[in-house]
Amino acid sequence: MTYISFDEGSGLVTDEYFMNEALKEAQKAFELDEVPIGAVIVYKNRIIARGHNLSETLNDTTAHAEMQAFTSATNHVGGKYLQQCTLYVTLEPCVMCAGAAFWTQIGRIVYGAKDEKRGYSKFDNDKSIIHPKTTVLAGILEERCASFIKRFFQKKRN
Repeated sequence: MTYISFDEGSGLVTDEYFMNEALKEAQKAFELDEVPIGAVIVYKNRIIARGHNLSETLNDTTAHAEMQAFTSATNHVGGKYLQQCTLYVTLEPCVMCAGAAFWTQIGRIVYGAKDEKRGYSKFDNDKSIIHPKTTVLAGILEERCASFIKRFFQKKRN
């Protein structure tokens, strides 16, 4: 299912459009030799926050793309809750980022590629990691999102 809405300023806005913006953030991480994961947070069809992995740059294991975007978005809205926002992220959030999403009460999470090793859904047997009011949509531009990760780790192995 693709979410489509009309924005008077720019026409149709789709999940694919915003995932492409998250992919731009992933590219920034790739160029910094960070694991290439990107995120954007959208409110009323406008990007209010962007983030990409900075764990190596900041020497901080918690500096994931989602965490960067959450901090920026909550600063933008002036509060800790993001109920009316959507997080677009190129890779399924890990348990830490899913937990942070819970605490922000984000309204919607859209991710590209599934993370078979560290994705939150692997560990969420009782469906309690994500806030009960948060909806999740997976697989948007999945192949493009996954290719960033594959390219990065292939480059590391060579």
